Amino acid sequence: MEDPAVAMAHASALRSIARVVEEKVEPTDPQVALERVVAQLGRGGVLVVTGAGVSTDSGIPDYRGPRGSLSRHRPMTYQEFRYDPAALHRYWARSFIGWRHMDAARPNRVHELIAAWENAGAVHGIVTQNVDGLHQAAGSKHVVTLHGDMSTVVCLNCGFKEDRRLFDTRLEAANRGYVDSIAIDASMVNPDGDVALAEEDVARFQLLGCVNCGSSLLKPDVVYFGEPVPNERKQQVAGMLAESESVLVAGSSLAVMSGMRIVLDAIKQGKEVSVINGGPGRADDRVDTVWRNQLRPALEAVEARL
Repeated sequence: MEDPAVAMAHASALRSIARVVEEKVEPTDPQVALERVVAQLGRGGVLVVTGAGVSTDSGIPDYRGPRGSLSRHRPMTYQEFRYDPAALHRYWARSFIGWRHMDAARPNRVHELIAAWENAGAVHGIVTQNVDGLHQAAGSKHVVTLHGDMSTVVCLNCGFKEDRRLFDTRLEAANRGYVDSIAIDASMVNPDGDVALAEEDVARFQLLGCVNCGSSLLKPDVVYFGEPVPNERKQQVAGMLAESESVLVAGSSLAVMSGMRIVLDAIKQGKEVSVINGGPGRADDRVDTVWRNQLRPALEAVEARL
């Protein structure tokens, strides 16, 4: 990354990854928080903003939780995909193993409850920072995938997009026996779909090129650190927020600005914002309710009252 602008963008991405979110406020009394969230959903029109915490019960770890993946793994940056061939090759070797475990994940009770509330009219829509597709699999209809979806691979050279399963089939043909030769613990799969591998295993992995132009500059069609959210998606989020009555953040520390911006915009619009999360959040000192709890028991308690 000899280009100064690229190096600067990469450094900024690394700072974002390393951001530590600390406790800023005394969380809301749990009973009061429950009453407020029940009332919020009872009024309807809630925009739910979700993060990695909604998928931990599906076997996909979060980033910044006590057992989050950042304690053992630094995710890729966009600049590494684009300008670091060794990092790109290492990612795809690791993702070839890890993605199949992530792809096997199924929606959990949290996804199901949010989908049920949407179906009942309490939830207007969902903006998710996750890339696992589990909200849609649970039946949610109005979902904006803020950071994209792991189900598609994009070529950074020509822009061609390929279904991830088709790409995986091509990789399997070129790397026969590779998957069976590696034993991993599925709990070690990271939120961006890769898993730690020994360097010798990375070295023997064969990466294929784009079916359209042959370039090896391939990336999951996901917004990585150091990469902006597409403007069209930002406009979708803005429209959904404008049509919503309030915001409920579930399972996110909002450490990344793309998620935090939704809360800041909601506050500017005078809308109520509640946060349910197991750990501290970046917006805790700005929102109306901070419910410090694990998601499943919290949402089940809400469901029992609705």
